[in-house]
Amino acid sequence: MRALILAYGTRGDVQPYAALGKALREAGHEAVLAAPSAHADLAALAGIRLEPAFEGMHEAMRALMASESSPLRHAPAMLDATRASFADQWRIARDVAPDIVVHHPKALGGDTVAERLGVPGALSLPLPCFTPTDAFPLPFLPTLPARLNRPSYQLLRTTALAYGGMINRFRGELGLPRISRWSRILAQPDGGPRHILYPYSRHILPVPADFPPEAHVTGAWFLGRDPAWSPREELASFVERERDRPLVAIGFGSMQFEGGDRRRSDAVLHGVVAAGVRAVVLRGWGGLDLEGDDDVLVVDGAPHDWLFPRVDAVVHHGGSGTLAAGLRAGRPTLVVPFLGDQPFWGRRVERLGVGPAPLPQRQLTPESLHARLSMLVATPSYRERAAELGERIRDEDGTGEAVRVLERLVG
Repeated sequence: MRALILAYGTRGDVQPYAALGKALREAGHEAVLAAPSAHADLAALAGIRLEPAFEGMHEAMRALMASESSPLRHAPAMLDATRASFADQWRIARDVAPDIVVHHPKALGGDTVAERLGVPGALSLPLPCFTPTDAFPLPFLPTLPARLNRPSYQLLRTTALAYGGMINRFRGELGLPRISRWSRILAQPDGGPRHILYPYSRHILPVPADFPPEAHVTGAWFLGRDPAWSPREELASFVERERDRPLVAIGFGSMQFEGGDRRRSDAVLHGVVAAGVRAVVLRGWGGLDLEGDDDVLVVDGAPHDWLFPRVDAVVHHGGSGTLAAGLRAGRPTLVVPFLGDQPFWGRRVERLGVGPAPLPQRQLTPESLHARLSMLVATPSYRERAAELGERIRDEDGTGEAVRVLERLVG
């Protein structure tokens, strides 16, 4: 089986798809990852071929995330880059000649190239937002009355309306008939069921009883770190000293939106000091620019599967990949959500009893972080439940299950 994987976004977005490619390779299949060239190291770590794609979208996204201006000012550039990406997707698909196409929803041409090639397609996202359910609302929304959960998924149709025009132009270029812009997200172009891979843990979010068989909750996809990687002496020694004091990992991934970098950095530094903990701060793309001291070490990044098991708790923005890594390590978690599905995962942390209520980034101050950090490291039940949850997550084989699903789809 030869699989083409179309993935676009931040490093956290793309890394799970590299992990899937690695699992396909290890199962005796061939995988090609089409993703921005900035993520070439992920493909190399997975041992799979990278086809550069979505370059314009990647640059437009970086400009948006680094800007303090309104996202609307960046919309024209992003739309132009999205239109240009269709040609890349089709060129790569023709060259690879895959037996199946797996695609992130931001790769808007995924379904179309699969249909044109006459092969199965599978949508994939580590967030259950494409399958309506009575169990919870569309994850981008706040908690709703139960009767509104399933109807809330109709908001997905706005995406179809927004992008349906450019998708239909692309379909016309490939000689395919137009499709309804109203129902695009909810069904395959031929009206058949849409198979979706959801790479998150059912122990973090149970599979709803009303999910159809086409919704495959596989477990999270972990790539693992480079075997040649080792921590710098400064990081290794910082982690190992003063083990009588709680050590916390703090990072906000790619979240640079709305400016406020100085405010967030000050809140982190002073909140850590006030709580009496030590911290490894992961700068990442997240605009955490602060000077370290005896109790705070600032690094550009570190593999989560190395760092998280060595700390006592984790504070992050609530991205599904970071969440899975922290809970897989069995560590209590505080989510500081910025946007999108992050509040949804923050509420899951609280409900699972593995951390306090989420602290929205707009409310992040030295005082609020101090209060949450103190709860995070001083509540025994958080540690106990996180340790239990970590054991269950480590028993999952997310990429292995995904490979088995794809094998069945190809038949």
